[in-house]
Amino acid sequence: MALLQTQGLVAHYGDFQALFGVDIALNEAETVAIIGANGAGKTTLMRSIAGVLRNAAQAVTYDGTPIGAHPADEIMAQGVAMVPEGRKLFPSLSVEENLLIGTYGRKVEGHWNLNTVYDLFPILGERRHNPGTALSGGQQQMVAIGRALMSNPRVLLCDEISLGLAPVVIKDIYKAIPQIKAAGASMIVVEQDIAQAMAVADRVYCMMEGRVTLSGTPDTLSRDDIHNAYFGASH
Repeated sequence: MALLQTQGLVAHYGDFQALFGVDIALNEAETVAIIGANGAGKTTLMRSIAGVLRNAAQAVTYDGTPIGAHPADEIMAQGVAMVPEGRKLFPSLSVEENLLIGTYGRKVEGHWNLNTVYDLFPILGERRHNPGTALSGGQQQMVAIGRALMSNPRVLLCDEISLGLAPVVIKDIYKAIPQIKAAGASMIVVEQDIAQAMAVADRVYCMMEGRVTLSGTPDTLSRDDIHNAYFGASH
């Protein structure tokens, strides 16, 4: 049985429907990538899984339990942590204080603590007393990832972690993913950069206009398949 799955997931913002019957699954110790153009519904999917958007209870199951109707704090307490798009650090807090916020609401023994996060991203250890906003975009992204890891999640949702960052910085951040996986987290990575997503994923889902248009393992999906699923066959 999948560790986390959505079944027939729909989502609305007021009258606007953003997701149409989305089915995805994440297995234990797996990294799944969700790719798609801007506006495909990837962030809405992440927000639905994390409980930021509420759904029908059965639309999202985690470890065999329906959680679609649970609020975000309960889902996080059960072991699903999100690295939100845009990082969302607390500007008045230091790097270390921002990281410690990740432990609120879920205190479990596990691999991740301040020391192991600093081992993963050494620059954060050097800057631990700096305000979070005094860091570069890439370093702020590391803080956002570290904050999510501090809850020792079983599932880590990463929403557009490379957005707006220089390629060399993206490489540094993606280098951390195998280590995060080795420490026991299953991951869903939302990514516009197809090559980046394919490099880290065990399986890939492509979304377009609120629907899953393609799924498979990176080695079975051709460039044409992905292009058509990403942009539509008419492009």
